[in-house]
Amino acid sequence: MGHIKEPAGVDFVVDSTPLTKADKMRISEVIAYYKATGKKMPLTKPTTKKGLTTPRKKRTLV
Repeated sequence: MGHIKEPAGVDFVVDSTPLTKADKMRISEVIAYYKATGKKMPLTKPTTKKGLTTPRKKRTLV
């Protein structure tokens, strides 16, 4: 694995996104479930208006 060299005058900074209390609680629940069962917790995917797509029509060869 190589080393990334910073160009002159550029600083690479990794900034984490702050978590809400709800996010922290959900992460704690997932970790506790994994420690208790040894399996991944089944997660539900969040549905947003942006994430929904309309079903595509099937094309038929003529």
